[in-house]
Amino acid sequence: MTSTAWPRLTYPEHRDTIETLQLWTQIVGKVRLAQTPWLNHSWHVPLYVTARGLGTGTIPHGGRAFELEFDFVRHALQVRVSTGEERSLALEPRSVADLFGELMETLRALELPVTVDVLPNEVAEPIRFPDDTTHASYDPEYAHALWQALLQMDRVFREFRTGFLGKASPVHFFWGSFDLAVTRFSGRTAPLHPGGVPHLSDHVAREAYSHEVSSAGFWPGGNGVDEPMLYSYAYPAPEGFSDRAVEPAAASFHAQLGEFVLPYEAVRSSSDPDAALLAFLESTYAAAADAADWDRVALECDLGRPGVPRPLE
Repeated sequence: MTSTAWPRLTYPEHRDTIETLQLWTQIVGKVRLAQTPWLNHSWHVPLYVTARGLGTGTIPHGGRAFELEFDFVRHALQVRVSTGEERSLALEPRSVADLFGELMETLRALELPVTVDVLPNEVAEPIRFPDDTTHASYDPEYAHALWQALLQMDRVFREFRTGFLGKASPVHFFWGSFDLAVTRFSGRTAPLHPGGVPHLSDHVAREAYSHEVSSAGFWPGGNGVDEPMLYSYAYPAPEGFSDRAVEPAAASFHAQLGEFVLPYEAVRSSSDPDAALLAFLESTYAAAADAADWDRVALECDLGRPGVPRPLE
């Protein structure tokens, strides 16, 4: 695919929209969290990239089920129920409090009441959802462009995931940190995580990092990084990890973040964005796996191909 399929993204001028979207996705993610049994590494809470935006997948509610989806084509939050009812909430410049109130009332009207923790996670100076009239920005063109970029990265992340036989996460969107991520596991347990993630229970962080990982992803900017960025880190970080050579040339190790980073723009503007992103994913994983002495022969395989079963020797 050519770079025209990868839209240009910026951060500073769209920061307000990104911050509002993060809080809107937290509301929807917390609905899923409240209704879903705990799954290892919090895999029960993320959203997923869809053909229209970001969605929860099926959420159980007694004998019925429903799903929520941010539709960045129609710019609506869609509510769909297994019994056929549908509702549509407008995505437009509106406050977090306003969207939260309408969604909760919509679920009650559909006889799908849900009680959620109303304090945002992993953000500085959180404001309770019902009280947040500060965050109220929505640029529909940028929201659409961000989703289009996520579509491309989700596709490449999924291809990367096929080259691993060991335990690997789905490709999913974490609403707390507002990032798309995919994680590989060595199979070994990890030291107890120190916790300390802003406004996130230490119990949650420690369960999430109970095992040794190499994790990669994308976030649209923030936390000291003023541009959209790909990232890759290892937990625990093995000795020598930061000194490993990675690809492409625009990638580097960010000492403050403790992870390899690659500007999204470097991927988008390259002659082959898919190849550039895949090279980053594969080389940073190799840096983590080699430094930590993973059993790569047992854990890896060739990338998958449509309709072709993995050959066995």
